[in-house]
Amino acid sequence: MFAKFKATSAAAGSVFGKTPAKPGLDLKTRLAPVLATLSKPYVAPSLALVVFLGLGATFIALSSDPDAGSPSIRVKMSKEKPATAAVTTDVPVAPSGADAFTIDSLGLFADAPVGMLDANGQPVDNRAVITLPGGDGSTANAPKLSAQPLPPAPISGLSQPSPQGPLPAIGPNGQTPAQAYARPFRSDGRPMVALIVGGLGINPATTKAAIEQLPADVTLSFVPYADNLQTWIDLARAQGHEVLIEIPMQPVNYPDNDTGPDTLLINTRADDLNLRLNRVLGRATGYFGVTNYQGSAFLKDRTGVGALTGSLRARGLAFIDDGQGRAIDGAAANMPRASADRIIDQSLTAAAIQAQLAGLETAAKSRGQALGTGFAYPVTVAAAIKWTQTLNQKGLQLAPASAITRR
Repeated sequence: MFAKFKATSAAAGSVFGKTPAKPGLDLKTRLAPVLATLSKPYVAPSLALVVFLGLGATFIALSSDPDAGSPSIRVKMSKEKPATAAVTTDVPVAPSGADAFTIDSLGLFADAPVGMLDANGQPVDNRAVITLPGGDGSTANAPKLSAQPLPPAPISGLSQPSPQGPLPAIGPNGQTPAQAYARPFRSDGRPMVALIVGGLGINPATTKAAIEQLPADVTLSFVPYADNLQTWIDLARAQGHEVLIEIPMQPVNYPDNDTGPDTLLINTRADDLNLRLNRVLGRATGYFGVTNYQGSAFLKDRTGVGALTGSLRARGLAFIDDGQGRAIDGAAANMPRASADRIIDQSLTAAAIQAQLAGLETAAKSRGQALGTGFAYPVTVAAAIKWTQTLNQKGLQLAPASAITRR
């Protein structure tokens, strides 16, 4: 019914004001101008050089950050008033910032199932199943341990009000938060090993497993940006763990590697540094000391470190670092102080973590004591649970980190 229009003359092709396309213009003919340009001297080599330099710049940007392997956190920070109510056994709801871990693309912070599976595949109360990736595929079926509660925080006389929240303070009788909030410990003469598990408060399942299934002598370290921070600290102390709070410190390649809004920065005025520090310290009570979160740049700034340790000393707090701060001992004199001997989970396989823990045992037997730190990856918590169960038969005593500090 509808006939296809046919042009019968050159004039027909000009009905719409155009000259019809000449037949035979294939792809080669159309690309002829481009090929002619590329055939000119230096054009093609110059284009190849531009591509090479672009790829090189991309590689350098991705590989030049020495802190790139460290866990990093990007969360929205909201002020939380420390809880003073009695501790409950309720688990805090999942914090809104849980998915802000940039390392979560590896799947390491997916909520682990809490509860050991029964014959029907259903969880049993008070047990956890944590798979050890990269190992032999075994699991740690750890029961909830009996509580060995510490006094609830805050302890009277050990804090002072401030616009940033209650800040640690030395009591009128000279008692310090480092003394009052530390877990009591008595050496039995055997070599001592201590372990700090940090990065807690962001992932609820892993935090709950660390609190309930690690022995009370394992020290727990909490992220200051975590929601429900005071509730988590109260739960940890109710179970018997002493607690550290993590102070974000400037890493190399900051701010590309951003450690949060209250990061302690190099070349900062003392009053600004103290304000940032107080905003972190005022978010909760009940910790006996602080530890660094990153800080590869800040811990080399003698002025900044001096201001930091001076503030911590005046507040009666301990300072334990992950091994990056061994050179600051002069600035940190006359305060409870320690540097970790090993980070146990720089390589995230069960076998590598177990090897680092074995090295910690060797160091303790050689020197009488050793301190390790690790991040709250599910594989780290599972390996630590299994490891702590073997220490007695190896002739070692598990100690809280406060017992390792030089006072």
